[in-house]
Amino acid sequence: MNDAKKSKTYLFSIVMVAVLGGLLFGYDTAVISGAEKGLQAFFMGADDFVYTDTWHGITSSSALLGCIIGSAISGCLASRYGRKQSLFLAGIMFFLSALGSYYPEFLFFSYGEPSYSLLLAFNFYRILGGVGVGLASALCPMYIAEVAPSNIRGTLVSWNQFAIIFGQLVVYFVNFIILGDNVNPVVEVVEGVNKVINPDAAAWAIETGWRQMFVSEAVPAGLFTILILFVPKTPRYLVMSGHDEEALTVLTKINGRERAKQILADIKGTVQTKTERLFTYGWLVIFIGIMLSVFQQAVGINAVLYFAPRIFESMNIGNPMVQTVFMGVVNILFTLLAVFTVEKLGRKPLLICGSIGMAVGALGVAFSNLATGISPLIPVISIMIYSASFMFSWGPICWVLISEIFPNTVRGTAVAIAVAFQWIFNFIVSSTFLPMYNMSAGDMGEKFGHIFVYGLYGVICIIAAVFVWKLVPETKGKTLEDMTRLWKNRQEQNK
Repeated sequence: MNDAKKSKTYLFSIVMVAVLGGLLFGYDTAVISGAEKGLQAFFMGADDFVYTDTWHGITSSSALLGCIIGSAISGCLASRYGRKQSLFLAGIMFFLSALGSYYPEFLFFSYGEPSYSLLLAFNFYRILGGVGVGLASALCPMYIAEVAPSNIRGTLVSWNQFAIIFGQLVVYFVNFIILGDNVNPVVEVVEGVNKVINPDAAAWAIETGWRQMFVSEAVPAGLFTILILFVPKTPRYLVMSGHDEEALTVLTKINGRERAKQILADIKGTVQTKTERLFTYGWLVIFIGIMLSVFQQAVGINAVLYFAPRIFESMNIGNPMVQTVFMGVVNILFTLLAVFTVEKLGRKPLLICGSIGMAVGALGVAFSNLATGISPLIPVISIMIYSASFMFSWGPICWVLISEIFPNTVRGTAVAIAVAFQWIFNFIVSSTFLPMYNMSAGDMGEKFGHIFVYGLYGVICIIAAVFVWKLVPETKGKTLEDMTRLWKNRQEQNK
């Protein structure tokens, strides 16, 4: 009994360290939601260039460029240096990004004087943090999947998504506390040009608030960087590196001696070489992994998460920061729903139900803007339905599938490619949201943009449901080696 308890304690302790990387993922990507309005007003004060909505969309999303880079190189780093060392590198990048985003003037510029060059420096630090996010987004679920027993793998990988959403909720609270009684600036278009309305009232948010929001990430980033040094390398990486005895030691601590020997033999049976060619098991598995990532972002969720206060403000119902925090709480609760049902209901049913729920929510917001005399509560509730549906489906389940669907010998490279596509589409969605959201047309004014963008996301959600139904295999209860055999058999049948 004591051995079993010790085994679970060991497993859960190393998983908790890994999911801290997920928390940083959520923290880093959502911190912009509270800081973006102060940041926008700050750079609008520059004399050497005009800070337009397009510039602001790029700056708000610049970390995603780093995410693309980080996820793209994650496979190479994971295969060459291991999952653990690569996560340590990600932690250092998180930490440096937090400090640099707080003080982008470091060494080269005068404090508090916005300019085009300072904008580039700020974006450099945000991209650096994005590289860390990209690495963590690919490697944290991969690490958890490679140490977890098959019967609880989906649950443990889902905890990584819980950590992402919890990180977003934490930063919503932190931003709310930092802003305190101060007010965010109001930016309006005056004679075709963005203007800050009454900048004196929002002076603290423009000069200091956004800086404190970014630097707050240094605390969890430093903690993660230290703790990751104490977790083991994954058994599957150790076997691929020729360290069978060390792999057996880790497996024994998690599964017990006899089960560990069986798992080790199974791993060795599917890992003849350290890597194989990407399409050794056919193109379909790679296509499905990529499209899972594409749909997770194309449904538009991160546009809502990054610009939540701005969206709620446009609905004219209460304090937008309070509503953002409330949405974060709802997101947490529905992510827990996935954590506790993924091994019972399976991956596909959750994805399909979530897609339908998101479509209902997104089309509800579009309809609210199209109709007249609708209560402002309707679009708020619709946004909550849309967000909650994502949180029990595409949020956690996409990561679960990406971490377990690929064969062992191509997993590092395949996950890197799939996650890179995820961040590419995250950037596309996030950088185009504001221009589309603010589109005007005839008598409808800006409502046209609101209808268009949510109608588009709703249609994509429906397409995503059909994709999952037709093409995605169910992985519930299967070992990673079972998935290797599944794709190998399909490849042989197609020859």
